[in-house]
Amino acid sequence: MSLRRSEWSARAEAHRERADALTAEHRARAARGEKHPVWDFLFTYYGYKPAQLARWHPGAGVELEDAAERRAWRWYSPGSTADGVVPDAGLYAREKPELAALVERMLRRTASRPGQFGCFGLHEWAMVYRAEEHRHPVPLRLGQAGTDAVVESHELRCTHFDAFRFFTPDAVPRNRTALTRDDQPLLEQPGCLHAGMDLYKWAMKLGPLLPGELLLDAFELARDIRLLDMEAAPYDLADWGVVPVPIETPDGKAEYVRRQRGFAERGAELRARMLDAWLVS
Repeated sequence: MSLRRSEWSARAEAHRERADALTAEHRARAARGEKHPVWDFLFTYYGYKPAQLARWHPGAGVELEDAAERRAWRWYSPGSTADGVVPDAGLYAREKPELAALVERMLRRTASRPGQFGCFGLHEWAMVYRAEEHRHPVPLRLGQAGTDAVVESHELRCTHFDAFRFFTPDAVPRNRTALTRDDQPLLEQPGCLHAGMDLYKWAMKLGPLLPGELLLDAFELARDIRLLDMEAAPYDLADWGVVPVPIETPDGKAEYVRRQRGFAERGAELRARMLDAWLVS
């Protein structure tokens, strides 16, 4: 498949406009030096800048005609036409064999498992359990004693290592499973909110091998999941307009699981699209 310059430049411009709209509020806050306890995570934890999100690629195997300016771009190879270039999955695999294998393993194995929906977002509660200092400089909605009581009245069932590694020392032994980095491909499952958010990370790591539209879809999923993650957290975020999902109550649990299942469905679709664009091109 190849795209004429008029076709791909129009898609690139539409992508940039969409990306700019998605990051406009963050960029405005950054210009003012303002922090946000909910949305900064998407740019600090993942570490990708808005400019990276705004760069469009066609996806592996899709040739861009008359694109000499991209000849030097990483993981692009010469195409079949004069001044044509094409994102090269083979070149990526040769240069980044361990990363390519990890991303494929994480996507395929996560997709192959049933979702688990009994964690209720308690990973955030475990991160402040019996702690004198907290990761976010905001008060706890139930206070420290009330927060600790919620943790102690539930079984922690976190399956995501990058959440588990922030548990307080007292919370670690309360988790059903002692998680390690090496075990992450064995335990990651599609019901996990963070596994859904991480699709944005994997999409960024694949760079030009995925269509830009798919990258922005992954970012939007991460954004939507992040909101629920903080709505269900123990923090009082009323000053930032966040209405809590009280997972310590039956109604709060039901709402959390309902939305969690919706995100799992969106994540499943994105995993399939990522694998198709990258490996079936």
